[in-house]
Amino acid sequence: MKKHIAVVAGDGIGPDIVGEALKVLAKVGEKFGHSFTTSSYLAGGAALDSVGVPLPEETLKGCQASDSVLLGAVGGPKWDTLASNLRPEKALLGLRGGMGLFCNLRPAILYKQLAGACPLKNEIVGEGLDLMVVRELTGGIYFGQRGREDDSAYDTMAYSRAEIERIVRKGFEIAQKRSKRLCSVDKANILNTSQLWREVVKQVEVDYPDVQVSHLYVDNAAMQLVRNPRQFDVIVTENMFGDILSDEASQITGSIGMLPSASLREDSFGMYEPIHGSAPDIAGKNIANPIATILSVAMMLRYSFALATEADAIEQAVSKVLDMGYRTSDIYTEGMKKVGTNEMGDLIAQAL
Repeated sequence: MKKHIAVVAGDGIGPDIVGEALKVLAKVGEKFGHSFTTSSYLAGGAALDSVGVPLPEETLKGCQASDSVLLGAVGGPKWDTLASNLRPEKALLGLRGGMGLFCNLRPAILYKQLAGACPLKNEIVGEGLDLMVVRELTGGIYFGQRGREDDSAYDTMAYSRAEIERIVRKGFEIAQKRSKRLCSVDKANILNTSQLWREVVKQVEVDYPDVQVSHLYVDNAAMQLVRNPRQFDVIVTENMFGDILSDEASQITGSIGMLPSASLREDSFGMYEPIHGSAPDIAGKNIANPIATILSVAMMLRYSFALATEADAIEQAVSKVLDMGYRTSDIYTEGMKKVGTNEMGDLIAQAL
């Protein structure tokens, strides 16, 4: 297989962690006989410093022309005082919108080797945790009409039936590949958009008779995530609810440095990135944990390139390295073997 990947390392630790992910990707190509080529582009603060805008046209066009996108992280305190239209985070919205990435996948996995990092009691999480939040990414209140007049402001949440149906179907398709349980989260007791959402879910579920469907209001879902997270397999929800719940789910795992994400459009094209931020205070110090970015590459192989065996191999290599006791500083505990960013990348590549 030959694939071309657009690489947007971004800011802070972005270049550090992306470099290790590409190291692992190269090892996959070598081991399984694939050819992965890359082109690098600027976005976020790095683009602001270089060309004065957070998302250069060249970057968007390069990403659109690729087979997939690997993103590091954008933003940092250096650019916090800029006008909202120039903030580095605008690059993320521009990339998502410009490439039609409407479906965000956020797995929350508690690795058995890191069980001690989980803030919940052992009897709640049991032998581990593995759930997936499927978040609608290009609609809702983040993209609705907004405005401000004197002491008043408004933000509008709007969804069409078509927007809801396409993300709901993604949720069902992913549930079919997992444990066949789907929980739809809304606020149908209050919001008209949520009432339409629930109506669409009930219509779509007849096409997936093998999937067990449940419905929760978002406030209850937030409580249930900490009360009994193992009840969930796949959660599908709208943009703002998904933003909040996926962050909550990530914290249950105890380590934000371990979690990847994917943003997909209706075909197999996607953008892959760790869920953590740019952490500029540790950039270039060989401290950052590259595992979330490496696991994002595994998601790329699985969801964009249909290379499930190769994706499994990366995930198994990560687990093997953790079994051997190697830890970056963010997941280090006494008695383990502390390693840096580069060493962790090397170890995972070797474990392949």
